[in-house]
Amino acid sequence: MAAVNITEPEFAEIIENNELIILDFWAEWCGPCKAYGPVYERVSEEFPDVVFGKINTESEQALAGYFNVRSIPTTVAFKEGVGVFSQPGALPEEALKDLVIQLQNLNMDEVRAAIEEENNTETE
Repeated sequence: MAAVNITEPEFAEIIENNELIILDFWAEWCGPCKAYGPVYERVSEEFPDVVFGKINTESEQALAGYFNVRSIPTTVAFKEGVGVFSQPGALPEEALKDLVIQLQNLNMDEVRAAIEEENNTETE
């Protein structure tokens, strides 16, 4: 599936209703974003069961602020509604493919248990 543009009104619904979402925070004026865009698009075509979303930081400043995006491009991933990855900078094509495969294989029961354990530790 090709990458889709995501805006704030539909953001929560997309996160809640899809198992794996990869987000690219970008801007039109950003040189590295322009170089990363075709890579991101090619990889999105290889994983039709994954939602690849593009968020324009100029028009979606609230989302960029919520994710504390300080440099672009920034890649963010959600699996089963949980944020599981965030990294600034353009990823090489093979690294992005590898990331998607790792996220597809990520055991979310283990992730939730680790989050719960961390939250319990912080409240003690």
